[in-house]
Amino acid sequence: MSASSIDASETSPRSSAVSSSPTLAPPRLIAHRGLSASAPENTLAAVRAAHEAGSAWVELDVQLLADGTPVIWHDASVNRCSNGRGRLAKLCLAEARRLDVGAWFDAAFAGERMATLDEMLALIKTLGMGLNLELKLARGHDPAALAEAVVPKAMAMLPAARLIVSSFSGPSLNAARALEPDPARLRLGRLYDKIPKGWEADAIRLEAFSVHSDWTRLTESRARAIKAAGYRLICYTANDPLTFAPLWQWGVDAAISDDPRRFAGRLPDDV
Repeated sequence: MSASSIDASETSPRSSAVSSSPTLAPPRLIAHRGLSASAPENTLAAVRAAHEAGSAWVELDVQLLADGTPVIWHDASVNRCSNGRGRLAKLCLAEARRLDVGAWFDAAFAGERMATLDEMLALIKTLGMGLNLELKLARGHDPAALAEAVVPKAMAMLPAARLIVSSFSGPSLNAARALEPDPARLRLGRLYDKIPKGWEADAIRLEAFSVHSDWTRLTESRARAIKAAGYRLICYTANDPLTFAPLWQWGVDAAISDDPRRFAGRLPDDV
């Protein structure tokens, strides 16, 4: 599909310096949940592995325990990535810390513990990395409580140029924007599986920095409309550089990958 086929209603460019400045752009590749191809996802070990592999940015998930502690975790349950069972949101910090979150991946990571947000931010700051932090809202939980527990901590530890807060949850992003109305100080990313027709209204309301999509469900016309409107476009989770290659030509700015090393020599900047 050519750019000429884009719906004119989706191409209202904005002049925000936050969206247009190349100095604030994330790199082409972001390590998904750390270097999750080589280490247990969303762990301190995975972030260290990403840094050692040359990744400048990581994408991580954060949600709240029963006692309100923000921890780095993706699933609603602890079943898949630990030696425990049950819903994460029902655990207190002491219970969560007793779980082994590394051995499921490989015996070399046995004894790895669930990271708190504080621990992870301290590591990322020390390593000088950038962070795409996804707010994961547990079913039945308060989006404002999640934002309030996470966003001030992240902003206090990382400069605006090295932080994007994203979410599938519109209410969580609304709460984040209410905490920091200045889009130059807090960059928000609206996450979708498939980007809907109303994406631009969401982005305008949030004063978003970026729009994020499942790359397999992104169309060229939608990608070009997002870029024409002045937003960064970030795709997940791309692990096949040859199949993904056409999307760079559509204007995609960055890809989140389990193993960014697979893209070595295959980025548009390398051509």
